[in-house]
Amino acid sequence: MDVTPILEGLNDAQRQAVTAPQKPLLVIAGAGSGKTRVLTHRAAWLIDVEGASPQSLLAVTFTNKAAAEMRGRIESLLQMPASHLWIGTFHGLAHRLLRRHWQEAGLPQNFQIIDSDDQLRLIKRMLKNLEADDSRWVPREIQYFINGQKDEGLRPQHLDDGGDLNRHQFIEFYRGYQEVCERGGLVDFAELLLRAHELWRDNEQVLAHYQRRFRHILVDEFQDTNAIQYAWLKMLAGKTGIPFVVGDDDQSIYRWRGARVEHITRFQKDFPGTEVIKLEQNYRSTATILEAANAVIKNNNSRMGKNLWTEGASGEAIKIYSAYNERDEASFIVGRLREWSDQGNARADAALLYRSNAQSRVLEEALINAGIPYRVYGGLRFFERQEIKDALAYLRLTSNRDDDSSFERVINKPTRGIGARSVDSLRAYARANACSMWRATGALASDEALGSRARSALTNFMNLIELMARECKSLDLHEQVDHVIQRSGLLEHYKKDKGEKSETRVENLEELVSAARGFEGDPEEDMSPLDAFLSHAALEAGEGQADAWEDCVQLMTMHSAKGLEFPLVFLCGVEDGLFPHQRSIADPNGLEEERRLCYVGITRAMQTLYITHAEQRRLHGTDSFALPSRFIGEIPRELVEEIRPKVQVTRPNYGGGHSRAAAAPSGQRESAGGLRLGQHVRHGKFGDGVVLNYEGQGAHARVQVNFESAGTKWLVLSYANLDLM
Repeated sequence: MDVTPILEGLNDAQRQAVTAPQKPLLVIAGAGSGKTRVLTHRAAWLIDVEGASPQSLLAVTFTNKAAAEMRGRIESLLQMPASHLWIGTFHGLAHRLLRRHWQEAGLPQNFQIIDSDDQLRLIKRMLKNLEADDSRWVPREIQYFINGQKDEGLRPQHLDDGGDLNRHQFIEFYRGYQEVCERGGLVDFAELLLRAHELWRDNEQVLAHYQRRFRHILVDEFQDTNAIQYAWLKMLAGKTGIPFVVGDDDQSIYRWRGARVEHITRFQKDFPGTEVIKLEQNYRSTATILEAANAVIKNNNSRMGKNLWTEGASGEAIKIYSAYNERDEASFIVGRLREWSDQGNARADAALLYRSNAQSRVLEEALINAGIPYRVYGGLRFFERQEIKDALAYLRLTSNRDDDSSFERVINKPTRGIGARSVDSLRAYARANACSMWRATGALASDEALGSRARSALTNFMNLIELMARECKSLDLHEQVDHVIQRSGLLEHYKKDKGEKSETRVENLEELVSAARGFEGDPEEDMSPLDAFLSHAALEAGEGQADAWEDCVQLMTMHSAKGLEFPLVFLCGVEDGLFPHQRSIADPNGLEEERRLCYVGITRAMQTLYITHAEQRRLHGTDSFALPSRFIGEIPRELVEEIRPKVQVTRPNYGGGHSRAAAAPSGQRESAGGLRLGQHVRHGKFGDGVVLNYEGQGAHARVQVNFESAGTKWLVLSYANLDLM
C-alpha cells in the first residue's frame, strides 16, 4: 500500500506520532508545531493503512471551527466524505449522544439547549420568584457556581455546605435552578457534558455499545479539558480504547474556566504504557522569538519540558518600549503601525494583545484619532446579538411552548400591552402550580383577577404563537424563519427605529434567513429541521464572528489570541501587577499560568514582536506606578533591543538668558531647570499632570503636559507657572 500521500511533508517527530503503534499516545505539541496536521494524518493513517473502520473513530476538539477544519483535512487525505464520522466539539458530541438516548438520559425528546445568556435570564427570573435580594445574591455568581459544580460532575445532592450559610444558599439556588430546567426541558452547556457523562455512568449497555464502537479516540487541545470532559473521555476509553491526545502544557491558560493542566501528567498514570512524543519544530516564528519564549517558560516548574526551534531565520531583535504612561504607549504603537502600513503591509497582519479588556480603551482612542481602522476581536457574535436571540426565542416557542426563557424574552416584544404586573402574576401561578409560564398563561387568560386588556393581550399572544406554529408546518426551514420574523412583528419593530444600528439589526434578521437556507442538519439525527437549527444556533453562540469588511488592525486579549498568528505583534502593558496580574503574583499556580499566557502571547508573533510597558498607568480610574514585568526580565538581553523616546528637549533659562536645544539620548530623561520628562506638575487651571515633551527655545519654549482631567496640552513654558510635584 502506498502510504506516501499520508506521510508526505511530515517531519520526523510528526511521522513518528502518525505511525505510532496502536496504544495510548500523548503528543506534546509546541506552539506552531503542526498539531492539527498530526491529528488529522493520524486519523487517515488508522483508516487507510491500519484498516480501522471510519466508524471506530471519535475525534473531539474545542471549537466548531477546529472540528470543521479537522473534518475537511481528513476528507482531503482520504478522498472520501467524512460526514458520517463523529468529529466535533465536546458539547456537540454530547448533544448528539443525548438526542439519540434522550429517554435513557431522562430528558424529553424535544429538549432545548440554552446558551449562557438565556441561562443568566433564567437565574434572574428564579431569584425574582423567590423574592431574593439581588444585591446580595448576584445572578452571575450563582451562574458561575452552578456551572462550576457541573464541570466537576456534582449535583446539588452531592454538595455539603460545611455549615457555611452562604454556600448553603448557593446549593439551594442550584437545586431550584435544576428543577426549573427539568420542568421546561432545558439543557445548558454544562448540563450537556454532565448529562452525557451520567448517561454512560448509569447505563452499562449504552456505555458498552460506544466502547465497542469507538476504539480510537482522538483529542485536540487536551490541556484545556476540565474534570467532566476528562472523566467522559476516560469512561469511553475504558480498558480497550486507544486514546491519542494532543496538547501543550505550556499553553494551558484557562484554569479560571475549569481547565486542568495536570490532566497531561494524570493521563500517563490512568493509561499505563503511554508513549510520549514531543513536537518541537516550529513553522511560525523566527528563531529569536522562539528563544525568547523558551527562556520565559523554562521558569515554570510544573511542565513536561520542551524546546521550540526552527530551521528558519534568526530574525530581528524583540523591541521593548518603556513609555511614560498609557497615552505615550498608545502613541508609540500608532506610529509603528503607520510605518508598517506605509511599507505596504496589510493592517490585518498586525495585532495588539493585552492582558485586560480595559486596556483597549486608550488604544482604541489613539487608533481612532490616527484614522487607523481596527477591529476588537471577540465582539458580539452573530447568534448572541439581541435581534437574533429575539427571533430564535419565537422559533423556540413554536417548537416548545414550555420554554420559559424564550417566553419571557418575547412576551412583550414588540410591545403588546403585557406589563410587568401581568408577568409577575404568571410567574407566581407557574411557581405555585409547578408548571411552565405558557400553561400559566392559559389558566390566567380567563381569570377575572387580571384586567380585560391584560387578558386580551395574553390571549392574542398565545394565539399568535399557535398560528405561527400551524402556518410553519408545511414550510421549508428558511421559510419558517422568514415567516416568524415577519409575523411576530420583529422586523417592523426594528425598522421603526432610525439610524445605523436599526439598519444593522434588520440586516442581521435577514441574514438569519440566509443562515437557515444554507443549514444542513445531521441526517442521522431524528430531529425536525427547526429543532436541529435551533440546537445548531445555541451551540454556535460564542464562536463564530463575521469577518471585518475592511483591512484593519486586530485588538484582542491574550486569551483570545490563542491559536492565532500575526506577522507583527504588540504585547501591551507588560507590567508587574497588570501582567502578571496582581491577584496571581502571590499564588505560585496563578503565576505559572500567567507565564504560560505570556508564552502564548510571544509565540503569536511570526516576524516582529514589540513589548511595551508604562511607568505610570491610569486603569479602572486609578493611577499606578509600575515596574516592567518580571517576564521581560526573563528574556535574554542579547535578544532584545530597548527603545526609548527620542525627543527634542529644550533647557529653558528662567532668568531670560540663553537656552539651548539638544536631542535627548536614547534611554535618558533630560532635565530642564528642575523640569524633566515624566515630571509630575500642577497647573492653576488644568490641575495635575505629567510632562511628556519639550520643544523650542527661549521665549518660544513650550512644554507638553498630559493633565488628568483636561487631557494633553501644549503650554508656553514662560507663562505656564507650573508647580513641581
